[in-house]
Amino acid sequence: MKSVAIITARGGSKRIPRKNIKPFAGRPILEYSIEAALQADMFHEVMVSTDDEEIAQAAKKAGAKVPFFRSAATSNDYATTADVIAEVLDAYERIGMCFGTACCIYPTAPFVTANAIKTAMMLLEQEQADSVIPVVKFSFPPQRCVVIKDGRLTPKWPENMAKRSQDLEPLYHDCGQFYCLNVERFRKQKAIWMEHVVPFIQDEMNVQDIDTPEDWKIAEMKYKLLRGSEVRV
Repeated sequence: MKSVAIITARGGSKRIPRKNIKPFAGRPILEYSIEAALQADMFHEVMVSTDDEEIAQAAKKAGAKVPFFRSAATSNDYATTADVIAEVLDAYERIGMCFGTACCIYPTAPFVTANAIKTAMMLLEQEQADSVIPVVKFSFPPQRCVVIKDGRLTPKWPENMAKRSQDLEPLYHDCGQFYCLNVERFRKQKAIWMEHVVPFIQDEMNVQDIDTPEDWKIAEMKYKLLRGSEVRV
């Protein structure tokens, strides 16, 4: 069964301009996702879906393929990740290439490793799952959150405020790094969050959302702390 790694990297980043090829710890951030996919050594194709020529050139330089460009319909602010994956799979099918499994990797995920991708892809097969999604536990229990009403702090769920953290159910959120998919089931359900999703639990130190310039700075500090010897200057 053939596998494809799809790295989604459009050119229209708003909050962090040119985000997908902006230097992160000494090299374009896109390179980290490509490198992890290639080093996993389990994909028949490692490709980048983009609408941007500069990103395409950076992707090819890093060892990925860009066999076709993303359409305008999947390059706007309203296209979903599932839309992009479906378009890529359709384009490959038109040139006679079909895949049984896929791994969609975000281009701003410098903490993703080849081992994590490989483990999650193996989990997809072992569990016969529709998808495997990396998740991380909330560091503070959301059940004890507060809201602001009329200038005063108010517990959202007062009944939880006196409970110990360890007595509250652990809650998790999507890491926003990558998704492993059974292609046939993805085609039927047209979604990443499908009927049978298996979690791949990540350590908080290996996770960082990068949506704002402040996030970027935090991510670089964390990366340098964890992998200082690998940082290029």
